[in-house]
Amino acid sequence: MNAAVPPRRLVPALAALGCLLLPLLATAPQADAADAPIAGSTAPAKGVAPSAAGTMAVAPYEYLGWGDPQKPTDVMAATGVKWFTLAFILSDGGCNPKWDGSRALTGGSDESAIKSIRGAGGDVVVSVGGWSGNKLGEKCSSASALAGAYQKVIDAYHLKALDIDIEDTEFSNATVRQRVVSALKIVKTNNPGIVTYVTMGTTTSGPDSNGKDLIKKGAAAGLANDGWTIMPFDFQGHSGSMGSTTVSALEGLKAAVKSAYGYSDDAAYRHIGVSSMNGKTDEADETVTTGDFQTILGYAKQHHIARFTFWAVNRDRQCGSGGDAGSSCSGVSQSPYAFTKIVAQYGG
Repeated sequence: MNAAVPPRRLVPALAALGCLLLPLLATAPQADAADAPIAGSTAPAKGVAPSAAGTMAVAPYEYLGWGDPQKPTDVMAATGVKWFTLAFILSDGGCNPKWDGSRALTGGSDESAIKSIRGAGGDVVVSVGGWSGNKLGEKCSSASALAGAYQKVIDAYHLKALDIDIEDTEFSNATVRQRVVSALKIVKTNNPGIVTYVTMGTTTSGPDSNGKDLIKKGAAAGLANDGWTIMPFDFQGHSGSMGSTTVSALEGLKAAVKSAYGYSDDAAYRHIGVSSMNGKTDEADETVTTGDFQTILGYAKQHHIARFTFWAVNRDRQCGSGGDAGSSCSGVSQSPYAFTKIVAQYGG
């Protein structure tokens, strides 16, 4: 990987260097279940014309501890986006959640930012995990303990939605994958209506063996996860545009979710999501253009997927003269918030 272009999966580690960088039944769902909006979201029911921008399904990531982040309220005013996915909650070394593993859940700049977003009519999804740092899924020794750690985050902000970004060693360990799934099942039971997302890496054809196993574990546990989300970049080789490759990966994800849960095609699509990256990734053959985002937007609108987001708002601007893509810019020629304005067109 090219360290000069921090990918979303490496962000927590890089920030640490500078300042510390899913009840679904095992049987098939009722046919009309797919016509209803996701619990707790503002996504419209099938057949209802969506209103863009203000939906939980569009909550671009912003990392307030990295990359000269823009004020969320400025982003809202410029793009119409109302929701953000704020990253990352990590372990403080034990089974206790903190921002970046070091900042208290409340009483600091993170809470102030959330209050400002809500004051402007928006809201937040909080993301737990990321590529590096101490992971709660590993540091908490049981599903009940992990659910308790997640609950602390939910209670701190009265959250309507929680994102578990499961990567690296937390993702590759089968015991931890089961712990995360079981913990989320507890969270769902204890917080009726809460929306949960599980975000993970992918191959060009969909989730790898670990990802498929995670989804199967979720189905076996009866986890009613609202959105299984893939990050379609850092492929280590692909052909065609990043937009078309993303569609192929999403089709693979849809097939995996459909198979595990026994969903209809329509219901399966409504339980998948995408978290892309804007501009240049850390692989030389990967540049995600606004045209690619338009391709993904078309797919999202066609299939009413659960989530269309990206990493990250921090990068949604053109680099200055001589600057390279990284934490604060995309590495491509663009107008400010060009990528955010595209995802803002999605209504669920």
